[in-house]
Amino acid sequence: MRFELFIATRYLRAKRRQAFIGIITGISIVGVAAGVASLIVALAINNGFRQDLQERLIGSTSHISLLRVADDGIQNWPPLLDRLSKQPHVVAAAPAIFEQVLISRGPRARGAVLKGMIPADERRVGDLLNTIKEGSAAALDETPVPSDRGSSETETSRSPAAGKVSNTPSESPDSLAGVQARVAAMPPIILGKDMADNLGATVGSVVLVTSPQGELTPFGMVPKYSRFRVAGIFNSGFYDYDSSWAFTRLSDAQRLFGLGDLISVIEFKVDDIYKADEVSRELEDAAGKGFMTTNWMEQNKALFHALRLERLVTFITIGLIVFVAALNILISLIMMVMEKTRDIAVLLSMGTRKSQVRNIFIAQGVLIGVIGTVIGLLLGYAISYAGGHYHMISLSPEVYSIDYVPFAPRLMDGLLVALVAVGVSFVATLYPSWSAGRTLPAEALRYE
Repeated sequence: MRFELFIATRYLRAKRRQAFIGIITGISIVGVAAGVASLIVALAINNGFRQDLQERLIGSTSHISLLRVADDGIQNWPPLLDRLSKQPHVVAAAPAIFEQVLISRGPRARGAVLKGMIPADERRVGDLLNTIKEGSAAALDETPVPSDRGSSETETSRSPAAGKVSNTPSESPDSLAGVQARVAAMPPIILGKDMADNLGATVGSVVLVTSPQGELTPFGMVPKYSRFRVAGIFNSGFYDYDSSWAFTRLSDAQRLFGLGDLISVIEFKVDDIYKADEVSRELEDAAGKGFMTTNWMEQNKALFHALRLERLVTFITIGLIVFVAALNILISLIMMVMEKTRDIAVLLSMGTRKSQVRNIFIAQGVLIGVIGTVIGLLLGYAISYAGGHYHMISLSPEVYSIDYVPFAPRLMDGLLVALVAVGVSFVATLYPSWSAGRTLPAEALRYE
């Protein structure tokens, strides 16, 4: 151990004539530890929110969306989709329709975003279909067959899984078997958990989906509507989706909205989410004139900018705790220099250099900072691990979109916080160490 560090550790361990100095030194260590632990926990929460929201958003929606500038739908989309899916960095592509609808069951009604899609393609660009907790998405894989009734209210799809609608007397429209057959023949729909709870719907329930895009009749504009059978309920854990999204087959959505063989968007999944900006421009150029793209970065720019700003403000605000602890280090070292004036004079008279005297008090202050930082890091990471593993803090999903506070501590954050804490502690030692180095042995020992 170097001479300066040896003396510094002896000064820290030694009993003092003034107990107040020891108390301030202890408070300094506690202050640094509290500041470091608070910063680690706060940054872990901020990073947890960012990661959780990013994973949920990217997992629930596509990385890039291609749509028409004129908003009149994409015609002849299969060859376009096939061509663009071969672009560099594109992993998968899927057609989709997004429209606002009103979903009702009895007296209850909810506004919703109805997404028409092809399940096999949808699973390659998003994960929402994998979050179905009740029922199954298998009904969406059925091959739709146009209804022979011709009414928008009773448009249905038939398949071997759904069974045939029989007209035998034993299955008359008023019989239980007839009702079950009609329900089984209705097009399937997948609802979000919160929406299903608000509607009082369960798997097998019948809901009425009304499109604002009405059709012109002799009696004026009449809203188009169709009855759907609830085939499943998904729970993504993201309130915005669970409360206002629903899925159905692409063909059923096209019939409901009267679009023919049009789609509103082509969704893409890319191999690197952080290249979404670059890839979206390439896709827009490849699609040609009249098309535009959006990506997950643009759609959520305001949200992630707010999280970055919150991270900076949190670091500055909670970092003041470390600053206050540094002031305590400054005070304790100044008082230590005053108490050890005679010892400093003896060391100088024995040949100790002034730079060595300064290093003694610098080492003492840095030791206080290092001890406090190590304690704070251990405490901060322990709290973050416990909070993230056991979901200790619950949230209201209606407000925060998630139902618990996520913790995601990072090693880089710990290194940054430790560097700042030790750096501030070092700065706090500069004046006391400079003052100690200016001690004059003759003046200090004059009356000894």
